[in-house]
Amino acid sequence: MSALKAGDSFPEGVTFTYVAPSGDTDLTVCGLPIQYDASKEFANKKVVLVAVPGAFTPTCQQQHVPSYLAKLEEFKSKGVDQIIFIASNDAWVMAAWGKANGVKDESILFMSDADCKFSKTIGWTQGDRTKRYAIVIDHGKVTYAELDEVPKSIANTGAEGVLAKL
Repeated sequence: MSALKAGDSFPEGVTFTYVAPSGDTDLTVCGLPIQYDASKEFANKKVVLVAVPGAFTPTCQQQHVPSYLAKLEEFKSKGVDQIIFIASNDAWVMAAWGKANGVKDESILFMSDADCKFSKTIGWTQGDRTKRYAIVIDHGKVTYAELDEVPKSIANTGAEGVLAKL
């Protein structure tokens, strides 16, 4: 498969793993990972899927996640049901990243794209990590899909860039 673009249907068979938020931000308490059928879930929601090279990495932690935390209510006002961050990190690391950022509910989820399985299908990987990209899926249809190719840039994939396209 090639890169996704506006107008495409979100592909079938896409799954991620995650640890459901419990409301507890204690990093030493963690549940078990569960599978998330993105293809099925995205068919009934408006979702912003954000891929980052890695949890806790400088640009991702200092710019990317905070941009979405600060603009969460604006996304909700535009009909976005969920924001989902994915990276090649395992589900426990992604869960800890969400907790470290104070996320206690399912409005923003942190999931594992293990081995970049999904990202590889659309050609948006760099080595063993995902590239930095954002995809907006509105009830199964891609309405926005962009990469940030410039190191440390979140112009196309940060909250402000994505909000401008909603």
